[in-house]
Amino acid sequence: MLTMAEALVQMLAAARPVADIETVPTLAANGRVLAEAQVSGMNVPGQDNTQMDGYAVRAADCSSGHAVLKVSQRIPAGHVGQPLQAGTAARIFTGALIPQGADAVVMQEQCEVGGADGDTVIVRHTPKAGEWIRRAGEDITSGSTILPAGARLRSQELGLAASVGLATLPVRRKLRVAVFFTGDELTMPGEPLAPGAIYNSNRFTLRALLENLGCEITDFGIVPDTLDATRAVLRDCANGHDLIITSGGVSVGEEDHVKPAVEAEGRLTMWQIAIKPGKPLAFGEVGQAAFVGLPGNPVSSFITFLMFVRPFILRLQGVQGTVAPRAFTMRADFNLPKADRRNEFLRARINAGGGLEPFRNQSSGVLTSTVWGDGVIDNPPNRTIAEGDLVRFIPFSELMS
Repeated sequence: MLTMAEALVQMLAAARPVADIETVPTLAANGRVLAEAQVSGMNVPGQDNTQMDGYAVRAADCSSGHAVLKVSQRIPAGHVGQPLQAGTAARIFTGALIPQGADAVVMQEQCEVGGADGDTVIVRHTPKAGEWIRRAGEDITSGSTILPAGARLRSQELGLAASVGLATLPVRRKLRVAVFFTGDELTMPGEPLAPGAIYNSNRFTLRALLENLGCEITDFGIVPDTLDATRAVLRDCANGHDLIITSGGVSVGEEDHVKPAVEAEGRLTMWQIAIKPGKPLAFGEVGQAAFVGLPGNPVSSFITFLMFVRPFILRLQGVQGTVAPRAFTMRADFNLPKADRRNEFLRARINAGGGLEPFRNQSSGVLTSTVWGDGVIDNPPNRTIAEGDLVRFIPFSELMS
């Protein structure tokens, strides 16, 4: 069996990013992958402006710490003031442009309105030049690259693009993924459950995970447990899709037809990984489409998707740089005296003391553990855990988008 690291290297090396590029409105680009680097054509901020409501002043006029200045003008955001004369102050509001001649802003809490008509201000502060002023270009300078090619666009990236006036963005087209599920025992929720049947939870889990990744999904449903039916649907899936994902049928039983069907219609380059749960993971291709066969047990399917399919999909989408989830070193508040020769992924949650505790039943069929837990402990092969040991923890929040 391949180690997890060997399997990931092999899969990512085989990923061929989609080549088609389309231009979409920036408002509609959430979750897409940027095809070309974006360069700002402007400074942000465009001009010096105030960070605070207060008074724009000349710092030299306020050196006494008790300056009385005439209020010469009022400058709301979006308006341009007049040059500030010596001995005067401008009432100014957050985001408004600093008038020519002013070199500091004093927040309103440090000032007192004076005069019968409120036309003077008492500045009870000695400001330094530049105080509470956002300088032009301090965030972004004109000509700088704000977003690299291969960036996956989140709310932050979209806001940044909008801040320099980019109304559209060039992105790679959505990944086209075909899915199907094998097992004569599978039944859809809402239908009567016959003796020996189970509801097809994997269909809901995997489709939601693919939707989280912004994939365009074609669902071929539940396929009968025969070699001919499996081969036929594989041929359909290979037509017009970048990736085929199946659940079930990749083990070695007489009713497991996915593996021989892929070998007949395409080729398998990898099968069986030294992980727990999820050993029977198949990888290959059918026609021009990549193929990943996930185990049928619900937790095995869930974990192998997160650890292998998610990074593979990100590469297919054109994401550059690391596609590995962030992991955190945390304290184990439990004992695991028996080591496994495989890489284990233990469903766990963070307790009130900031340590980790595992779900009581780590079986590959206990889907409750994935809802109860905050993430998984990535425990290397042949490693026991003693209470107080530091372990590698991957939160589900790092794996769900």
